[in-house]
Amino acid sequence: MTLLIIVIALALIFDFINGFHDAANSIATIVSTKVLTPFQAVLWAAFFNFVAFIIFKDHAVANTIGKTVYSDFISLPVICSGLVAAILWNLLTWWYGIPSSSSHTLIGGFAGAAIAYAFISKGMMPIGEIIDSEKIGKTILFILFAPLIGMIISIFFTLIFIQNRTWLKVGILSASACLLYFMFINFQENKLSENINKFFKVDKYTYEITIKHDSTKTHKLEKAMLNATLCKPFLSNYEYKGSEYVANEIVNNVDMKEITISKLGDKLNTYFKIEQLKNKAKQDPTFKEEYLATQKIIDSLKPLTKQYFELGQVGMVSAMIVKNPIEPDKIKDFNKAMKIDIKADLTKELNKADNKIIRWGLVIMLMIFAFMFVYNEKIKTPSAKRTSNSFKRAQLLSSAAFSIGHGGNDAQKVMGIIAAALVANGSIVDIKSMPDWIPLSCYLAIGLGTLSGGWKIVKTMGTKITKVTPLEGVCAESAGATTLFLTEQMGIPVSTTHTITGAIIGVGATKGLSAVRWGVTVSLLWAWILTIPISALLGALFYWIFSLFL
Repeated sequence: MTLLIIVIALALIFDFINGFHDAANSIATIVSTKVLTPFQAVLWAAFFNFVAFIIFKDHAVANTIGKTVYSDFISLPVICSGLVAAILWNLLTWWYGIPSSSSHTLIGGFAGAAIAYAFISKGMMPIGEIIDSEKIGKTILFILFAPLIGMIISIFFTLIFIQNRTWLKVGILSASACLLYFMFINFQENKLSENINKFFKVDKYTYEITIKHDSTKTHKLEKAMLNATLCKPFLSNYEYKGSEYVANEIVNNVDMKEITISKLGDKLNTYFKIEQLKNKAKQDPTFKEEYLATQKIIDSLKPLTKQYFELGQVGMVSAMIVKNPIEPDKIKDFNKAMKIDIKADLTKELNKADNKIIRWGLVIMLMIFAFMFVYNEKIKTPSAKRTSNSFKRAQLLSSAAFSIGHGGNDAQKVMGIIAAALVANGSIVDIKSMPDWIPLSCYLAIGLGTLSGGWKIVKTMGTKITKVTPLEGVCAESAGATTLFLTEQMGIPVSTTHTITGAIIGVGATKGLSAVRWGVTVSLLWAWILTIPISALLGALFYWIFSLFL
């Protein structure tokens, strides 16, 4: 329990320091252009970070650990080591005013700590069996691609906005809105396919066969892949007929028997809290006997799930109670826990892919910009003052969009760290069971961090790279938001820091290459490249030190 409290405290400290970095970067341009005061900007960014959690439906906490380290190598000491490494690197880069990525710091710290844990406890083994090398590879690749994409989009927006021909600007913005709309339709279709694979456990069986070398799951994988493939023709109806219609078509036309039985087995695991006991046994050997006894009960009951279609839920539950008697006052809870509605579960999984709000939000933002140009240049007599004021108001919209993108990509990571620590400790079943105090404390910590020391990096982002005007602020923030929404939909972990930096470089480059202070930019690039390997080495070092005292 003591180590759990230390991990939670370290996570909140990291979140506080993260306020110096990512949260500060998300409001840098709006502060440097004096559209809002620092305090107003903090409140503005915090509010729209919160809005992100309403908009992004597929936000089962996107924590760094879950993305990059396999669950067998996650423990409280690993989390603690990763956090200490991340805090140290973040403080170092903050001291020098370098906007490094907090996300990449965490990825490196946890990967390094997990590898050290595996090597110390199990000896040398393939790194690909400890961390997800594919996701690490994508993350490393987008250290360069995210700022590059942000830069290209910001140059595109800037060149449009400074164009003198009003209707040409409106036409390009309208065409861009249409392009983004159909791109996001495509992203939604891809996400539907991914969620169908998750629903039928294709990813889980693939992991167990390729990483755990469990060949007994081969048949299950083949069946899951077949069912997922059979579902795909029905997914094209999602946009126009909705998730319930698609789920109904799938249930009526695809064999759902095997996945229903599998999910009933999951319900048994949840009811008996086997994952909690397993994690408690990892932390404390005194729980091992209870864990093994509970696993034996579950193993004896799981064969009865195959009788669900012959006996129905009531008959199946009754058979389970005969096999393993349950106290009378708990029978009602057991009945409720074993209730299954496969269509409702499928509908819920499909709805996670919905990106209507994001898609239409981007379209509306671009149409507002188009209307702004028509109003200022065609309806009203053009004037520099009116144009400047319009861009200041537009920057409120663009900064809100960027803060939503920031929330959708980054704001959940510390919540996920704390939740993962609670799972590793056996305090909760899974990350989805995260208690309400976690998001509240994380929001408070990151807000206080931004207020306390983020302005050093705001100065770097808002003035040292290039001087930013309200027009350029709108372009940079709009480009950053678009990049974050695009990469979030593709499932690629990117840094908001890198994204907004690239966007600011882009608006500076439109004035000429000499407008960008390339010396500052090169030092930022080095910090980005070194963040993951240095954090990994620090994470491994701290885990080795901690292991001497454990």
